Amino acid sequence: MNSSSFVVALWRGCTRDLIRLQPLLPLSVSSSMMQSVLMSTQPVSAARLPYRVKVSAGKRYAWCACGHSKKQPFCDGAHRTAAPTISPLRFTPDKDRTLMLCACKQTKNAPYCDGSHFKVIFQDLVKSVKGVFK
Repeated sequence: MNSSSFVVALWRGCTRDLIRLQPLLPLSVSSSMMQSVLMSTQPVSAARLPYRVKVSAGKRYAWCACGHSKKQPFCDGAHRTAAPTISPLRFTPDKDRTLMLCACKQTKNAPYCDGSHFKVIFQDLVKSVKGVFK
């Protein structure tokens, strides 16, 4: 099926031909493929370095664990659509202070930074160096 017959099939509503053609189209994406791309089961790194944040004693905070929030390092609910299997971590500080909250989402001491971002940065560096020698 060439591009002109694709347009005719679209115009006529011949979905059977479209479904058969879909794998051949460079810009076509099935809905299940789109959902699997949009929904992640692993957190994504929001930044390479931690966020320095002033927190207040007794106030509840929700640290973004998925990395999709636009209000990093805190949750804005983006995980509901982007990563439904990952929930934010809620915490309440015992006193007013400045904290370093993890942005790479690889910490073993969530929500606090434990230096895991150095490993993430190193892995990125290794990937870029390997790319140069391919």
